[in-house]
Amino acid sequence: MFRLRLVAFCYLVAIISHSASAQRPAAPQSSLKTKPSGAPEAQITFSAVHVDGSYIALTFDDGPSAKLTPKLLDLLAAHHIKATFFVIGENVSEHPEIVARAAREGHQIGNHSWSHPNLGKMSDDAVRRQLQRTEDAIKSAIGAPPTLLRPPYGSITARQKRWIHADFGYEIILWDVDPLDWKRPGPAVVRNRIVKQTRPGSIVLAHDIHPGTIDAMPATIEQLEANGFKFVTVSELIQMARPETPKPTPGG
Repeated sequence: MFRLRLVAFCYLVAIISHSASAQRPAAPQSSLKTKPSGAPEAQITFSAVHVDGSYIALTFDDGPSAKLTPKLLDLLAAHHIKATFFVIGENVSEHPEIVARAAREGHQIGNHSWSHPNLGKMSDDAVRRQLQRTEDAIKSAIGAPPTLLRPPYGSITARQKRWIHADFGYEIILWDVDPLDWKRPGPAVVRNRIVKQTRPGSIVLAHDIHPGTIDAMPATIEQLEANGFKFVTVSELIQMARPETPKPTPGG
């Protein structure tokens, strides 16, 4: 009889233990490994790209401009150059036909926010509204959503990059060539700065809302072509990315 009671007691303890284990909350998601330890995260931010060959991406921010962007599109078409336009949603809503033309002619359209605020100092909800409203305007103009984001002023936090990439699928595009054309230093200065700074794999920043920038582009493009550079969109440049060869260590 004692043995039967002991067996029954052990059985009851086992049932209680199993029940408690089943009700125990799951481990927090952050503590669960979703990839092998040490596996690199996919790159989502680009200011330049390591490529084989003299490929570069020309980018233009803050448009479209009713007066200047069509003039720039004419120039790019004459040189058979594809560029990337990071557009402001407010301007897209006013001039969707210009954005549609740019996309139709093979240029890439990226999100540059609705009203050009400093995203790095805004709440997540406010940032989301800025990006979603602009994405909707771009999609209405060209029939497809953008895949790239350039934050105004380049201002964006590491955490924002992660959730924006997760929610919108955007790659975050910065730059390595900046002629400071927004200060309007004059066409010759803009040209010289771009030509001097550009390297294979460069992402060149400019703005298609300043007359001096548009005036600088014919000579800038001619000089870049003379230097052997070939022009692609930002996404095309990213697709060309190659691993960088490690530099030999001294004595190696």
